[in-house]
Amino acid sequence: MQSISPTVTVVAPTFNESQNLPRLVALLDKTMGDIAWEIVFVDDDSPDGTWKVAKQLSQDDPRVRCLRRVGRRGLAGACIEGALSSAAPYVAVMDADLQHDETILPAMIAKLQNDEADIVIGSRFVGDGSAEEGFSARRAFASKVATHLSSIVIGRQVSDPMSGFFALKREVFETVAPSLISSGFKILLDILASTRGQVRVAEVPYHFRSRQEGLSKFDSRAMMDFLGLLVHRLTGGAISVRFLFFMIVGAIGLALHLVVLRIGMLAGLGFEVAQSLATVIAMTSNFLINNLLTYSDMKLRGLSALGGLLKFYVVCGVGALANIGVASWLFVSNESWWIAGIAGVIVGATFNYTMSSIFVWRQQQN
Repeated sequence: MQSISPTVTVVAPTFNESQNLPRLVALLDKTMGDIAWEIVFVDDDSPDGTWKVAKQLSQDDPRVRCLRRVGRRGLAGACIEGALSSAAPYVAVMDADLQHDETILPAMIAKLQNDEADIVIGSRFVGDGSAEEGFSARRAFASKVATHLSSIVIGRQVSDPMSGFFALKREVFETVAPSLISSGFKILLDILASTRGQVRVAEVPYHFRSRQEGLSKFDSRAMMDFLGLLVHRLTGGAISVRFLFFMIVGAIGLALHLVVLRIGMLAGLGFEVAQSLATVIAMTSNFLINNLLTYSDMKLRGLSALGGLLKFYVVCGVGALANIGVASWLFVSNESWWIAGIAGVIVGATFNYTMSSIFVWRQQQN
């Protein structure tokens, strides 16, 4: 067993994958040969105790480390924290679900050591690589569409920019780390976009295997993260992923607001009362959805959630008063209830994002 500093740090983000960890360590031990390596399991406080398994493995094997993240979620954030904990000259990122073929890691590291590339991607779409075994038809289609869209953002043709299996020089990662979006899903795409075509990229084919244990990290939230990342990069960072989510939630709140407003008026309530009721219901809905989606990596729970809701009411109070005042004035002026309702919501919404970021979800935003 090695006693020298590692040449490569393998970063494996985990969530409910406790059964895979011993197998992955054994596979790396078999594969890496003379390459000095370590693996950092970055676990998002898995309910199945994945972090406990990782820490137990580290007691028996000093090449195994564990970072347990409490109160934070997100694949990209886990990769960033794991990579920044490394002192090795090279960093590799791979999943712990055993879908990535660890046997190509030596070839990937060799390309970095020989200075043939700055980033090496394990690709499912070059040479004899394949993804049929590990992809559903829906995910395969989504991956193809995402690959085409990604080329616009990264400014180069890469066969598999959505890959979760890659290696790079640590100094390259540390250079772009401050600009990466920790709440995202596709960390490689973000790295490629951040390097602005100024690094050399190589690809090594591999066969994407079927999942062994654990749940897929690809879901509707991941798709939204991807689209948000594209918008963020295409706008030069002017529109953040989190702000985009906040606005989507706001649109949902607007629809709910109009429905409640109309129902209230049909029920015989005066416009001011119906508008006030719709505003409170929409604000509550926006808080709950934002807490679940927009700020999922810093989600408020229990009494903290209740306190956050109360703060949300308070910080949006000025906006709500402006909402009701403007809407009431417009309604009296032209009696178009839906125009008045929309105008009121727009006025109130101008306050909400900044105030919520400062007073409700207080952690650093992306």
